[in-house]
Amino acid sequence: MNEFDDIRPYNDDEVKDVLKRLLGNDELIRALAYFNFPYVSQSRLLGPLIRYAINCFLAYKFRHIDNVQKFQLLIEPYIIKMLKRTTTEVTWSGVDQLSKDKSYLFLSNHRDIVVDPALVNYGLYKNGYETLRVAIGDNLLMKSYVSDLMRLNKSFIVKRSIVNRREKIAALKTLSAYISHSVTTGHSVWLAHREGRAKDGNDLTDSAIIKMLQFNYRDEGLQSMLQSLNIVPVSISYELNPCDAMKAEELYVREKTGEYTKAEEEDLDNIISGIQGQKGRVHIAFGSCISATDIDDAGACAKAIDQQIHKNYQLYPINYAACEYLYNSGHEEYAVNHVWKSEISAKQLHAARLLLEERLSSCKKEAHPWLLKTYANPVKNRLRAIE
Repeated sequence: MNEFDDIRPYNDDEVKDVLKRLLGNDELIRALAYFNFPYVSQSRLLGPLIRYAINCFLAYKFRHIDNVQKFQLLIEPYIIKMLKRTTTEVTWSGVDQLSKDKSYLFLSNHRDIVVDPALVNYGLYKNGYETLRVAIGDNLLMKSYVSDLMRLNKSFIVKRSIVNRREKIAALKTLSAYISHSVTTGHSVWLAHREGRAKDGNDLTDSAIIKMLQFNYRDEGLQSMLQSLNIVPVSISYELNPCDAMKAEELYVREKTGEYTKAEEEDLDNIISGIQGQKGRVHIAFGSCISATDIDDAGACAKAIDQQIHKNYQLYPINYAACEYLYNSGHEEYAVNHVWKSEISAKQLHAARLLLEERLSSCKKEAHPWLLKTYANPVKNRLRAIE
């Protein structure tokens, strides 16, 4: 058994067997039926017919799929369809500064479980680069069919659910070795710059991620790691966050009670909301490779990544409107001493205020400050980065 077999994506020679297993997974077929036909699929009479039709449709689609690339090409139209339905514009920058002769470790801010890596991946693919290997936490692989689908799509598993300290360290070492193996053998990797999404919009790289990456370079040192992994920070900016109300209410409960217990299907609900919800304009900015110069520890490396993520973050009128709202509510730390007011017209700002009011109406009043911070914190971070 290869040391990476329990976390790696599926290989081409495994694809046919995995697809056969998926076709025989009744839970997957039921989930797809409910996702596409939520009411009719519950009917005793029509439900079985719909499930049979979906199974036949998948079997037809899968009939010529015998490698990972063909599977990803099968998914591509659905990604395009999702972007057309849920965004008004998607743009990428900095891709032309990357070399097609190198592999990279892309570390990005993290707002959405599925859409973040999909946008980074699609931007690279559109510009002629190979698709990425994507890190995903095992806490999200709640169903066997979810794990199969993700691993077919070049995802590898981060074992976050391990509690035992010794086992956790062993898993982190394996993860570090796999990421290094991927990049140094010609496969670029996407990894979130922190564990979990930035629910308050405050994108800060966790130095523990850098320390994990260092495991495989503990004899050579940080400089060697940076030279080998070609770390590129990526800044993902959503005009609207489909999960903003859910995140705000979670943060409010945490602040009030000190803890928050997720509902059984909450992660799945977040995934679906993130995919289907309106995102407005979206921008993905690829930065430049983190230089080994003047970086001598994990903390300094994390700060260098943050500097690029914050500086390249695309701000929208709603971000400034949120700052204005908080400042007028007595939060002086959200005063924006910048020329943005001359860059945004009164009409744009008025529209942003109305949009913000609409977002606020979707969550409890007690959670409003947290929802506002989701949109206002990127402004604070970007101003700090450029100053």
